[in-house]
Amino acid sequence: MVCIRCQMVVKSELEKLGLHYVDVKIGEADIIDNIQPEQLQKLDKGLRKYGLLLMDNKKSILVEKIKNVIIELVHYREEQIKVNLSDYLSEKINYNYTYLANLFSEVKGITIEKFYLTHKIEKVKELIVYDELNLTEIAYRMHYSSVAHLSNQFKKFTGLTPSHFKKLRNKRRGTLEDV
Repeated sequence: MVCIRCQMVVKSELEKLGLHYVDVKIGEADIIDNIQPEQLQKLDKGLRKYGLLLMDNKKSILVEKIKNVIIELVHYREEQIKVNLSDYLSEKINYNYTYLANLFSEVKGITIEKFYLTHKIEKVKELIVYDELNLTEIAYRMHYSSVAHLSNQFKKFTGLTPSHFKKLRNKRRGTLEDV
């Protein structure tokens, strides 16, 4: 789950099955009841209608947690974290960063850092397209040290300068799920 609508779908599907939950967060659900195998199948089928999957593989679940922490950090959190990304992830997920990094690379085929930067660039694209902030404000909001740093990273990832991208408004942004 990478969005609030996904959480709403999960809650709805749980309620349809009469399952009680404490909390449904991005990427996980704390369910009070013991789930019977047939309920689990129905839940899986109901979630698949909306493009969501149940995960039971511990490695996949951990990778999803990493992805969700990064997505929340980049897309939904305004303030900058006070520690580096590796310490932040270790603290949030309660695992050694080296283990998380190796697992993520093994499962996703890219590094955590590249995943993080890809999401930052997607958020920058979104802010450019919205056209409410200038590049200096975007650089500040996305915690870049300078506009030059943002521009260099943007060009490295997209092949375009931010100003050129702005002129090509028809260039489609990727969905969060595809990043």
